[in-house]
Amino acid sequence: MSASHGMGGPGTIEALIQLLAKVPGLGPRSARRAALHLLKRRESLMEPLARALKDTAQSVKTCSICHNIDMTDPCHVCTDPKRDRSQICVVEEVGDLWAMDRVVGFRGLYHVLGGTLSALDGIGPEDLNVGQLVERAKNPEVKEVILATNATVDGQTTAHYIAERLSNTGVTVSALAHGVPVGGELDYLDEGTLFAALKARKPV
Repeated sequence: MSASHGMGGPGTIEALIQLLAKVPGLGPRSARRAALHLLKRRESLMEPLARALKDTAQSVKTCSICHNIDMTDPCHVCTDPKRDRSQICVVEEVGDLWAMDRVVGFRGLYHVLGGTLSALDGIGPEDLNVGQLVERAKNPEVKEVILATNATVDGQTTAHYIAERLSNTGVTVSALAHGVPVGGELDYLDEGTLFAALKARKPV
């Protein structure tokens, strides 16, 4: 019996399930449940979702300043006049930016590296948005750069490298302190843990 039995041929429901299964957190079984849920709610959920996906795919932009993903360039964070422009929080990925921005109390700016240094994966400094960060740090408005890379070996290696690159800029370089477990990834931590780590940051 084929996997698509009862679900239509290729390019129909089975294709939808296979695409959903590629979304992080969804395996084949969860993808089938999600597809069935969408199909039962075609007008109220599936069609609006399809429109939102299409509109977002056509309109999404990468911020030329901080590398956040938004519908405008520069992004809404970089253009927010209420943000504290003396602080830049450095994160690995956009998901980490979104996680940090949920933390009540941090109202500074961000910089997304686009990954971490990794000899194993062949990722060097030239593959990350480090040079642009150094240039941003030279702005007289910037007083502190907060390194919020993940508490992994690659994350900490990247943080040390950035701290060295920023050593001649005159800015204070700090890093998240206790509260972030070793091996922890920011996007999976609760807001209380992130808030504690941000408040207890220490000089690098």
